[in-house]
Amino acid sequence: MRRGVRRSRLLVRGSPAVLVQCYPRQRMQQGSGKLREHQPASKSATEVPVLIVGGGPVGLTASLLLSRAGVRSLLVERHPGTAVHPKARAINARSMEIYRHCGIEAEIRAAGLAPEHTGLVVWARTLSGEEIERRVPWRSSARSLAVSPVRNCLCAQDDLEPVLRRAAERQGGELRFATELTACEEDRDGVTAMVRDHRSGGRSRVRAQYVIAADGAQSGVRRRLGVRMIGRENVYDSVNILLKADLRPWTAHRPAALYFVEQEKLKATFLTINAVDRWGFLVNSLATYGYEASAFTPRRAAELVRMAVGVADLEVEILSIAPWTASAHVAERYRHGRIFLAGDAAHEMPPTGGFGLNTGVQDAHNLVWKLALVLGGGADAALLDTYHDERQPAGRAITEQSLDNSLSMGRLGAAPTATARPEYLNEQGMIFGTQYASTAVLPDGTPAPVLANPVTDYVASARPGGRAPHVALDRGGQPISTIDLFGAGFVLLTGRKGGAWLRAARGLERMPPLAALGIGQGGLEDPGERWASAYGVGADGAVLVRPDGYVAWRSPAMAADPPATLATALARILSRHRAERSPADPR
Repeated sequence: MRRGVRRSRLLVRGSPAVLVQCYPRQRMQQGSGKLREHQPASKSATEVPVLIVGGGPVGLTASLLLSRAGVRSLLVERHPGTAVHPKARAINARSMEIYRHCGIEAEIRAAGLAPEHTGLVVWARTLSGEEIERRVPWRSSARSLAVSPVRNCLCAQDDLEPVLRRAAERQGGELRFATELTACEEDRDGVTAMVRDHRSGGRSRVRAQYVIAADGAQSGVRRRLGVRMIGRENVYDSVNILLKADLRPWTAHRPAALYFVEQEKLKATFLTINAVDRWGFLVNSLATYGYEASAFTPRRAAELVRMAVGVADLEVEILSIAPWTASAHVAERYRHGRIFLAGDAAHEMPPTGGFGLNTGVQDAHNLVWKLALVLGGGADAALLDTYHDERQPAGRAITEQSLDNSLSMGRLGAAPTATARPEYLNEQGMIFGTQYASTAVLPDGTPAPVLANPVTDYVASARPGGRAPHVALDRGGQPISTIDLFGAGFVLLTGRKGGAWLRAARGLERMPPLAALGIGQGGLEDPGERWASAYGVGADGAVLVRPDGYVAWRSPAMAADPPATLATALARILSRHRAERSPADPR
């Protein structure tokens, strides 16, 4: 259903606010400019710290993370349940680290495809015919274990979302499916939203401190806010087809995550779902090859599947057909007062490389700990500005690289057989090498690592702004990674002679939550003696890691006054030095 938009200026408690009104066009009284409502709104409002709009992987992850941080939230999703189409499938190792912290890594892997079914990427004229090229992606190789103890995972979105939903509900998140946001009004103290229950037709009011808009590529919240997008819209058109067919005769001997079919009149991809009889089939650049989305009947779709396999009498059952258009653009601003864009609502990118879902999950991971501290009084609201400052540049860089992948593969027009640039699926630098620059990071004056290719190359470094490196440690005789120490709050890591740092941390007020750990002390051992060099500090140095696993501050050696040094660093990271601004100021 198409939606109309009405924007008006209101005066709320002496300050201007923007009302974004969403409504079905046919329900608008002709010539009145007013919304005619058929159901009276509930007089009482549901009050919740955070309202999440959208129940896909990003919204569900945000709900889960908020609950784990002790923040109540309400999620509304207009669809009646979780995804029914595979959509995204690739969960990279950085996102799986996040799910490991949430305690659901094993559950996601059980719902996904075993690694032995996804070790390759194959290009061929037809699935049964000439093979052009095959690759072993870096992210699927044993080399990746040197960077993270966590491997990537292939789990189709319709299998992933039920796992995330169950986890969010177990943590106490309130999820309302078949419920749509229809209006959202911000004022100085919060946001008032109207939601409609599609089952009953009833409307209700929700009062929240903040809103996370994770409502997808066609985000109604983003459009009604009038957010300008930077980049290219509608770069190529495609159709996703879910099918049932036994393709094992042409795949079992070369198990791959993707099988690209390159023909003069067809560019298509088989996407492995269960590696037996359930497959995705993606037809790219429709207009270029003379196809129209409206012509994709089940019969026509089956014909193209048989053409791509190279077997004219293949038994094929078409389960669903979903046309879509790829764009490559990013929101100019991720924060709009008390409303934050996340996931596809903030960035639309071609799927070449599998970064859309992952970028969105990492958006939520970046935002949630900041919201939790601001809502709990441990940080000034200015900390929330760093969400845009950190994630929007990352979104732009990833979107540009995803587009470059598409260009190299001939997705934007007729081209000779293209098997993708060398960077494709070898983006170690993009997965782990994001460097944040914001007031939530305190530079230490050290230069960034020199990289020949920032897309593929990653040099582990605890330079502030980067992901805290993986180092194998030992706790009580059991192996543990530094990655496993992060996720619940801030973590201060020190060397063997860092006792003064540990005492300083224990003397601080417990907001934010701060764990102080000595490497080589208290049962946390460094058998390979790698921690100090990997983190760039001496035996008496210290590193402060944020709840999202990124380094906020580093001191290579002992300071003259550790308590004052650490307290000052935390105050700056949390924008407490700007306390003259009201903690509720939405900027």
